[in-house]
Amino acid sequence: MQQQSPRAGREGDVLAVVSQSGPTVSFFDAASDRHLETLEVLAEPHELLFDPTQRLLWCTTTYDSGYYHANSGRRTEVTVIDADTRRIVEVIDLAPEHGPHGLALDAGRGRLYVSVEGGAGRPGGVVVIDTATRKPVGRIDTDAPGPHWFAIDPSGTTGYATNKEAPFVSVVDLERGTLTAKIEVPGSEGLAVSADHAFVASPYGGSFFDFAEGEDRPATGIRIVDRRTATVVDTLPTENVVLPMHLTSTGLVLAGQARIEPDPDSRLGRQAPGRLSVFSATTRERVGEVEVGLCPLTISSSPDGRLAYVASVVSSTVDVVDLDTLEPLARIDIPRKGEPGAHGLAYVPRAV
Repeated sequence: MQQQSPRAGREGDVLAVVSQSGPTVSFFDAASDRHLETLEVLAEPHELLFDPTQRLLWCTTTYDSGYYHANSGRRTEVTVIDADTRRIVEVIDLAPEHGPHGLALDAGRGRLYVSVEGGAGRPGGVVVIDTATRKPVGRIDTDAPGPHWFAIDPSGTTGYATNKEAPFVSVVDLERGTLTAKIEVPGSEGLAVSADHAFVASPYGGSFFDFAEGEDRPATGIRIVDRRTATVVDTLPTENVVLPMHLTSTGLVLAGQARIEPDPDSRLGRQAPGRLSVFSATTRERVGEVEVGLCPLTISSSPDGRLAYVASVVSSTVDVVDLDTLEPLARIDIPRKGEPGAHGLAYVPRAV
């Protein structure tokens, strides 16, 4: 019996993609990759998340321009977009909070979590937003200056914030709104959380060039955290620094390796094609790798776990990968007006 195409049955589904320098959110037909529409948004958008209950897209606006530790100023807004009409319905100003980046959703409780950077006399943290009223209802300190990515466990009771230069991952109790643990790692990037483990990309990508020649660097890879003990119990080694992480509905851990060489003219380094590395969340075995664009920065997947989407910020592309065969299916070019390009991703199933 011939296996059904991973594109089958996706008519009406949409892929939404952020372009930082666009500054835009572009919409594509998930069955054909055909461009549908482009929406202009505030500069400079970063992450994107789909809320299936409200059928809204939440988009963080992080900096006036640039990126972490190399920007012209931190912004304070989260843009709310109607996923079906593809129009902005509200811009939430989180001031005095600034540098909103990571997004995590507890649809059952109607809570959106947004990581924000610290400032004078105040550590970074996580702002809690009521998704029905679209109003901030709380803040949880993470005791680190730059919490960036944020993820919650399947029960919606525990959150994890990776901190680029701080030597730990912050663990927060979402019900009590308190910091409960710090997991020691040499800086961290993206993460994904299952019922039993957290998968953390470490070390911080920027720190990879902060070591003198000949000095020992932390080994690149994915730290596996036992959620019960809040300790690192294993490491999945990678050849290059890992930035984004994602866990599919079928139990695959997806990691985006950025292949970077030092470049005196660029803090981002000299880019070579990146790698999408695929592991089993249960056996921790490497399933395979696929070449993707320059500097993969965000990974998402279809709800059935058959397709992976990898946004690469330097090439401003999205690679579509068949996770059953680990074959690349398409590369979508994302419009930009300079550097950087493609960043946040969200898969929007058709309304039923």
